[in-house]
Amino acid sequence: MTKFKITALAAALALAGSGCAMLEPRLPAAQADIPVSWPMPEQGKVPVADAVAVADVGWRDFFADERLEQVVAQALENNRDLRVAVLNVERAQAQYRIVRADRLPALGVTGQMERIGGDVPVSEQYSVNLGVAAFELDLFGRVRNLSQAALQGYLATEQNQRAAQLALIAQVAGSWLALGADEQALAIARDTLASYEESLALSQKMFDLGATSALQLNQTRTLVESARADVARYSGQVAQGRNALALLVGQPVDSSLLPTQLDIGSSGVAALPAGLPSEVLLRRPDVMAAEHSLRGANANIGAARAAFFPSIRLTGAIGSASGELSGLFESGTRVWSFMPQVSLPIFQGGRLRANLGMATAERDIALANYEKAIQAGFREVADALALSQTLAEQRTAMEALVAAAQQAHDLSQARYDAGMDSFLVLLDARRSLYSARQGLVAVQLAEQANRISLYKALGGGWVETVGTTP
Repeated sequence: MTKFKITALAAALALAGSGCAMLEPRLPAAQADIPVSWPMPEQGKVPVADAVAVADVGWRDFFADERLEQVVAQALENNRDLRVAVLNVERAQAQYRIVRADRLPALGVTGQMERIGGDVPVSEQYSVNLGVAAFELDLFGRVRNLSQAALQGYLATEQNQRAAQLALIAQVAGSWLALGADEQALAIARDTLASYEESLALSQKMFDLGATSALQLNQTRTLVESARADVARYSGQVAQGRNALALLVGQPVDSSLLPTQLDIGSSGVAALPAGLPSEVLLRRPDVMAAEHSLRGANANIGAARAAFFPSIRLTGAIGSASGELSGLFESGTRVWSFMPQVSLPIFQGGRLRANLGMATAERDIALANYEKAIQAGFREVADALALSQTLAEQRTAMEALVAAAQQAHDLSQARYDAGMDSFLVLLDARRSLYSARQGLVAVQLAEQANRISLYKALGGGWVETVGTTP
């Protein structure tokens, strides 16, 4: 299978990096060997021109249930982890502004009054100065590279915030659907328990009349207690699911927004193109964050290289000085000063070379992390695509199994009532029907969860297309 090594992206990064500063090195080519496109299931393929990029599908368009939309919106507004991610972006932005300010002269105004006395007559000296405090001439790109590294750090933090938002959307949707599945499984268990209790009451009457054996009575009782245990288990799962959802949302969720059963139409990914290129991974927030981290690490190499060259700092001021306060701003009192300072590193005990080596190693680590992010993204998408077809087939098979088990149960019940079958045959039919119904719920939940995983893996979900962004 043909592979692509992201050479186009690496070339673009290198061109962008080469213009940042004289000493900033070119970015090495990324070597994340992955296939050009994913193996796509035959079902659901559409031409590339007719497909909508998943990264362009807003999460409100992805989720069809209005209750789920409201729960996700509340989570985006109140979730504490997402709030921390947003605050981290603001902190990174402030850090970038601080570093960027070093590229501009810092102006300051100073005023001074000096009085000298003793055995000599008292004298006074007044002065006011407007000056530049230690402005560095960035001849070798040190300050420029540090500013570029801070900018890329801010952009990486912003992408990390988007990745956190996408992960939160997926977690909330998954928890909401899991709660619906537990509610449906609990309803099935309760219906089954009620049916078994009716059979147990009938068996008890027949046993009292001597029309049935103690074995049959106890077999019916085992069904009742088993169903009762399932009701208790699913009740606990429902309570835990509500607590987990409240934690993700950041506040208790109104009962009107909670699901009562699993709706297989709550979410879904639009039809994917037949030859969906793997370059769409470059739009994933985590991959974009790794790219910005790589750019920042590369800029740090330029700053470490510039440390080998002289640094020139300028300090100057212009103002007025006078022996009398009343004559401070009169003509003939103007003064100025200009103090350039050149610092040339000669012997640092290997410190500068070690700093350069560390910056280079950090750049190589960032490159490896960038390649790893792309490879991990490809695997996530490939796994989700592989499961999408098999889970659909499992759901179809389970639906057929439930229908067949229901017919078998009805026939077995009729034959038992007519005295044609033993109670063991009816008992087995009841167990098969109950197991098939619960299995169908599990497969439906797995299919919905895989759709959400595919949507997240393709980088969609954090774009807001309808309404106001929370």
